[in-house]
Amino acid sequence: MQTSNKPHYFQASWIEPTDLSLEADVVIYGGTAAGVIAAKALAERGLSVIILNPALVLGGMTTSGLGWTDFGRKGVIGGMSRQFYNDLGKYYGLEGTAWTFEPKAAQAVIDSYAAHPLISVYHKQFLQKVETDSERIVSIHMLGGLQAKAAYFMDCTYEGDLYAKAGVSYTVGREANSVYGETINGVQVRPKHQFSHPVDPYVVEGDPSSGVLPWINEAEPDPEGSGDHKIQAYNFRVCMTDDPDLKVDWVKPESFREIDHELARRWFNTDTDEYNAHLPNPKNRNLDDPDSILRKFDVMDARTPNGYLKTDTNNHGPVSTDFIGANYAWPEASYAQREVIFQEHVDYIMGHFWFMANDPSIPEVYRKGYARFGLPKDEFPETGHWPHQLYVREARRMVSDYVLTEKDTQHIRQPEDPVAMGSYAMDSHNCQRFVKDGCVYNEGDVQLLPKAPYGISYRSITPAKGECENLFVPVCLSASHIAFGSIRMEPVFMALGESAAIATDMLIDQKDAVQSIDYP
Repeated sequence: MQTSNKPHYFQASWIEPTDLSLEADVVIYGGTAAGVIAAKALAERGLSVIILNPALVLGGMTTSGLGWTDFGRKGVIGGMSRQFYNDLGKYYGLEGTAWTFEPKAAQAVIDSYAAHPLISVYHKQFLQKVETDSERIVSIHMLGGLQAKAAYFMDCTYEGDLYAKAGVSYTVGREANSVYGETINGVQVRPKHQFSHPVDPYVVEGDPSSGVLPWINEAEPDPEGSGDHKIQAYNFRVCMTDDPDLKVDWVKPESFREIDHELARRWFNTDTDEYNAHLPNPKNRNLDDPDSILRKFDVMDARTPNGYLKTDTNNHGPVSTDFIGANYAWPEASYAQREVIFQEHVDYIMGHFWFMANDPSIPEVYRKGYARFGLPKDEFPETGHWPHQLYVREARRMVSDYVLTEKDTQHIRQPEDPVAMGSYAMDSHNCQRFVKDGCVYNEGDVQLLPKAPYGISYRSITPAKGECENLFVPVCLSASHIAFGSIRMEPVFMALGESAAIATDMLIDQKDAVQSIDYP
């Protein structure tokens, strides 16, 4: 990858001094797919919209490699969210939806949505302060001086930066099961994405005095079900190709540290036949093919004319692309601090691919499988063909008058005011690694299906009464850690963005509080 257009989260050089003052009916902070869908829904109702986007391009994860859609049950995805996947189908000349797609296809559709004359988009905008008056946001101010006023605001970031600065209540980390009467929140040591064979955690194998390998805790975790500050791991959803005409070979990062990948070396040199035997068949793969063990190289609908593949590559197994334990500071970090964490993730994950494809200590079957793929030349031109968005699976979560919990997903209770539906499994990736009996273990991975599709309360996307009356939060909404693991899917975020837009349209003439809407 060329360093001249290396991906970044934040660069001081992006901030240009400006005294620009903007005003619209609605200001959306965050250019995620939820933000763009909300903006389009508002504009189609005749309302003016400003999107202030911290990123380089629009779309968030939807345009940054998450092309294998996590939808749960397709039947509950409706409205503009469903239309987005229909429009992707049209992009490919299909009749109906395209649930798997290339990043460039998603970017084309998202950009077309934002091209509405009532929508104005400003990229590389980072929030500095929020001006409030009597429980209402009056204006928001960006680094560099740009400020924007509106009757209503939406926080469509993955981090909840706007509502945090507006004084809205939130939490970070995992609640104890006792907080909301749950059973699978907090600390959880489970077999999925776990080490099935003993792997030594020490720098010098067998020698505890040498210390542990990077990102492994020497101490065992707190009791099962207890709460902590930890959050599920981040990665990049890397789009790869095996087309020799498109493929860019893996590059060794300048800051590569071999010790960061020692755990991978040890794991991939264990006897994993038993581990691989119980895994589900990979999607669109032949088990006789040597690289069929690369379980999460999910193949997109689009193939090159010669039949080569593009993938949405996610984490899989005990050692993969999830950078476990490296993201705890992200939710509350400054923009400069997030840039450091972002680059650590780029270097670790890029280093993982290079190491797996090139290091002679990795068994040949794995080396050949990884070396077959590389980055596609026709994706992500702004960032050296690497995804522009770090997969922030979880950061802040609002605490409002309705906190969605495991009880909602299991239909122990259901809200009276649903505005979208969730149906995906409660899916938490691992949150930490630890040592027990001289072996390394992963902790935090939970995957449990909901009893049935469930409603997401209107009150979960609005602040609690008395906190802020002109703000919607379709992404970092009010939910427990484990319930958010089900909600946090792009189709759901889009549906919630549209619902927030509809509510705004209902409220705007009287400038009523978001909590006062007549739901029926």
